[in-house]
Order: sequence, then C-alpha cells, then structure tokens
Amino acid sequence: MVQIMNPLIAKLRVAALSGLLALTAAATAQTLALPPALIRLDSEAGAQLLVESQARRAYWPLSIHFLTQKNQAYCGVASMVMVLNALGVKAPAAAGYEPFATFTQDNLLNERTEAILPQATLVQQGMTLTELGRILASYAVSVRVTHADDEGLERFRRTASAQLATPGGYVLANYLRRAIGQETGGHISPLAAYDTKSDRFLILDVSRYKYPPVWVTAPELYAAMNTADPDNDGRHRGYVLIGP
Repeated sequence: MVQIMNPLIAKLRVAALSGLLALTAAATAQTLALPPALIRLDSEAGAQLLVESQARRAYWPLSIHFLTQKNQAYCGVASMVMVLNALGVKAPAAAGYEPFATFTQDNLLNERTEAILPQATLVQQGMTLTELGRILASYAVSVRVTHADDEGLERFRRTASAQLATPGGYVLANYLRRAIGQETGGHISPLAAYDTKSDRFLILDVSRYKYPPVWVTAPELYAAMNTADPDNDGRHRGYVLIGP
C-alpha cells in the first residue's frame, strides 16, 4: 500500500504546487524570454524539480517574503529584505504599517549602511558583493562572503546546497546575467533550493518584472559568479551565506 500511495501523493503535491504557481503566471506574462538552458519555476518541470529537490528549506520562508526590487538598482536591497524577514531579525518601524515592524526596501538602509554605501551611489550603480556582505554584517546575523575565484565549483555546490538544507540558512548570489543567457549585467538574488539529480539551483529573481524564478545548473551559476566586477576593483562576484 505504501509503495502504491507514495507516487500518488507525489503527483498530488506536484499538481497542487503547479496550481499555486499558475496563479503567478499572469504577473510574469510580460517577462523577457528565457534561454533554453534555464527552467522556469512556474512550469511543470520547474515545479517537479522543487518537489524532488533535497535542499529546499530556504524556499518556504523566502517565498513568504518574496518581493520585487523597487527599482533597477535595488536587487541587493530587496534580497536582503527577504532574508532578514525570513530570519525574523528584529526590524525597525515601517512607515504605513504601524504598530507593526518589518523590513522594507525603504527602511533597510540607515546611518550605518550609509557609511558603507551611500544611497546616492547605490541608486546609480547598485552594490557589489563586498558591500552586500558589509551591510548584512551590520545586522544581527552571521555572514560569510565568498568570491567565486577563491574556491572551485565543487566547493560552491557542496557549501551552498548544505546551507539551503539547513534551517535558517540562506544564500545570496551575485552573478553576471549574460553568463547564463539573460540580459545583461551584474545582479543579486537569493538562492532557494538545490536539486541533486539535475544539479540545479533555484534563483528567486527579485527583478520579477524582468525574469521569473529559474532553475540554473550549478556549473552555469558558478561561471556567472566567477566574473570580474569592475565596480568592486576587479574582484570576482560570488555569494554570501547568511544565518541566525
């Protein structure tokens, strides 16, 4: 009986998840076309990967707090807001939500972060991996910044997948879009899951007006991170591990 029911339950879970993801299809109808190598989360194949993925603890808390970056320079800001809210870090007051407190793209930045990256600079050119790590470190979370050229693909795959399988573990990736066939420059978004069989990571892309969440192979993602960032003194992009 168990052997018969398990496949049925799995199919029901995929169907339920596919139905939920279908509700977001209208919101992503105007997004740019994806290269064939990337798999949309809101597709049958994408939903199946999520159900079968072995490291997906980060997905559920992040999905609750998933948001769209408020402008084209705020990918790092939006990504940090998602993670800090998912971790339940004590948040400042949020205008319009009184008496409740939550992180938003309007209250994440403060006097401490201004000393790291002035908002005037951020709006013009976004933020680097180094600045991302330093701003996160100004909050009550553990932070580890890794430039892709400081380690190989295998270590990235092992480290990031383990983090995504750990309760309270999150990963923010800083990568070059065109290296995975998207348009065009550097970008930051959370990783939410890893599927061993397909060797793919799920990117919850915060520029939801541009691209939907996608599954990308580990080698492609690593290669996209292992690119020089001229705004960071030529240091390579990479990723940040965040925990409580």
